[in-house]
Amino acid sequence: MSDNTITLSVDGQEVEVTRGSTVLDACKKLEIEVPHFCFHKRLSIAGNCRMCLVEIEGGPPKPAASCAMPAGDGMVVHTNSKMVVDARKGTMEFLLINHPLDCPICDQGGECDLQDMAVGYGSDVSHYVEGKRAVEDKDIGEKIKTVMTRCIHCMRCVRFATEVAGIEEFGATGRGSHVKVGTYVKHALRSELSGNMIDLCPVGALTSKPYAFVARPWELERTPAVDVMDGLGSLIEVHHRAGKVMRIVPRECDAVNEEWISDTARFSYDALTHERLTAPLLKKGRKQEGASWEKAFDAVKRALKGKETVAALAGARHSAEDLYAFNALMKETIETPHVDSRAENMLLDATNRSSYIMNSAVSGLDEADVILLVGCDPRLEMPVLNARIRRNALKRNVAVASIGTPLNLTYDVEDLGANPDVLTKLATARSGFAKTLKNAKKPMIIVGVQALSTCKDSLAIIAAAQTLAEKVGAVTPHWNGFNMLHQHMGLVAALDMGVVPAPKGMHTGQIKKALQAGKVDVLFVYGDTDITPEEMAKAKYSIYLGTHDTALSQQANVVLPTAAYTEKSALWANTEGRVLEAQKAVNPPLNAKEDWKIFRALSAHLGEALPFDTLEQLRGKIVEQNAVYASVAEHTLPEWSVVKSKMKVSSKKLDASVAQFYLNNSFLRASAAMHRIQAESDAPETELRRVG
Repeated sequence: MSDNTITLSVDGQEVEVTRGSTVLDACKKLEIEVPHFCFHKRLSIAGNCRMCLVEIEGGPPKPAASCAMPAGDGMVVHTNSKMVVDARKGTMEFLLINHPLDCPICDQGGECDLQDMAVGYGSDVSHYVEGKRAVEDKDIGEKIKTVMTRCIHCMRCVRFATEVAGIEEFGATGRGSHVKVGTYVKHALRSELSGNMIDLCPVGALTSKPYAFVARPWELERTPAVDVMDGLGSLIEVHHRAGKVMRIVPRECDAVNEEWISDTARFSYDALTHERLTAPLLKKGRKQEGASWEKAFDAVKRALKGKETVAALAGARHSAEDLYAFNALMKETIETPHVDSRAENMLLDATNRSSYIMNSAVSGLDEADVILLVGCDPRLEMPVLNARIRRNALKRNVAVASIGTPLNLTYDVEDLGANPDVLTKLATARSGFAKTLKNAKKPMIIVGVQALSTCKDSLAIIAAAQTLAEKVGAVTPHWNGFNMLHQHMGLVAALDMGVVPAPKGMHTGQIKKALQAGKVDVLFVYGDTDITPEEMAKAKYSIYLGTHDTALSQQANVVLPTAAYTEKSALWANTEGRVLEAQKAVNPPLNAKEDWKIFRALSAHLGEALPFDTLEQLRGKIVEQNAVYASVAEHTLPEWSVVKSKMKVSSKKLDASVAQFYLNNSFLRASAAMHRIQAESDAPETELRRVG
């Protein structure tokens, strides 16, 4: 036993735990179940519910709350003695004094902690005959439905809002039997993470408003998937019934999202059935009409015949398989070099993986001792990651500074100005934040990819950030603190799959100029891209591939409907470059097809079939091209290499602003729930706006 560990006995079993651990930690290590409501491993200890009582030999002749009791060396603990069981039954009786008898109509039924523990410690008879207390339900917006009479005052929601989300908008007012939990001023919840309160609530006081009275837990099938609403790739579980997605909840993964997900991931699933493209469309005159896949492929074949300039743009929310197949179709079958997946000015180097991923991994935030944000707004670009930065800023006093537009984050940030030339100044300065960076043992620099799309000198900014990283010791044999933050899921995989121009090919900016000049014969647009309907209209012929009916799809001569992220088994690469696997939960609607299958079938129709017929064969081709995709769920650190740029940093401002968080891509804009939530977010703070 080291000086940092202690040994104690729990129910006759010896266990060694780290000094400073609680008795409950020791019980968990031995997998001894101790009931509790208020305790949560990601939140501070409250000791409110008094359900986790245990008996400690030699201590006071009364049970102790194990969540708040420090484990002592040589301590002897009993978790199932008569004293403990009687005390827990008494606590349960107190908790049920005012709890309503509405289990049959409660949305939490079947996954309610109070319901489960009442089976073991409850009784069919109560000592109390007084009327139950009733509490007015709080209207806190379109995300969470409240039935506050059920609240047992565990305060998990309050601690989450204060400690994790960082917006102190939820709290308790009153004393004793008059305590009420809710917002201090009547308004909708403002946090981008507030939906996690639903999972934290151990009773049915806080439940999902969009999911209310939709299904019971035991009716649902559960499929592991990956959230693609931002670049983090939070692990999620898709709950579905009869081919329809009913709700989305988080999966626990300490390395990526811990057990949180953003509200865009949780509440946007209604977009899976709204405004979907369900069959191929062909434009006849000014109208688009439904067609068979064969007729749509024939139209594409005719359009390509004899055409010289064919360009293709891929969006930012696609899987590795789909991007590989798309790239192969364009470069091998159609033989065009004009293919790109990057925004107009976002000239990321696809041959240098260390220049476009988060090298330190998300977990590296827990080791960094100073963080420099360059042109990024983690709160709105990646809320779950922002919560992790906040925790380290508050608990470990990690200094955070920002270059770019002023940010409204949930922790203190030193504003260094909006001009990116601050990067070069920091490299030579010896005081202020430059000194803080150079004195740090593990400094971290996070560059926002999205802000670079507005900068013509994006490559120079990346090079300057890498140079700064080397000079301040952020890149060493044991630590790489240079990170790129991707707002959208898919760009890392696109770069990994080589969805960039071939030699002599045009990048996105050049394709746009060619469109304006009327020099693009055929344009392929795959999903959300950095192109407007007006620019797309300049192409002599256009083909759109996507999941939803958008302004881009309405402009196309041919529309090919693809599958959404819950409708296919796929590999995704998040901002760390970590490869994550998702399983197919439901089928694409009607005649829509999985993306890679469309590209494979179209290649055969064009006379040059791609060399794979199954998903396994396709993944084999991907691994041949990029071995990282053989290591699912692992973070692989690439070899460090500095980007070379002949340009100098010339931009006057790095703009990291996100205009509408809940509507920042076409999928979210197809969600009715997201429109209602965005309207609440835009409302004045003291007003709760009702949207029809």
